[in-house]
Amino acid sequence: MKKIVQVVCVVLLAATVMFGGRWYLYVARAESPYDEVGIALNSHAPKPLRSWGCHSLRERFPDQLPPYGCAGADGRTWL
Repeated sequence: MKKIVQVVCVVLLAATVMFGGRWYLYVARAESPYDEVGIALNSHAPKPLRSWGCHSLRERFPDQLPPYGCAGADGRTWL
């Protein structure tokens, strides 16, 4: 039983690092705000992380339309 818990913990940690790292690379270093994988990860992130991510993308790409998950009700304004 102890071995199963250990394996589950390692798998969860690895998934968190993999998806979290990919999300951070999208938010902090993407060349375009329209990266499909980054948009999907950001739109499924918890609200505080999504808000920070959208704010970071907005600072880096102020003249572009916001990607899905960062758009306001009209689809043209940033959150």
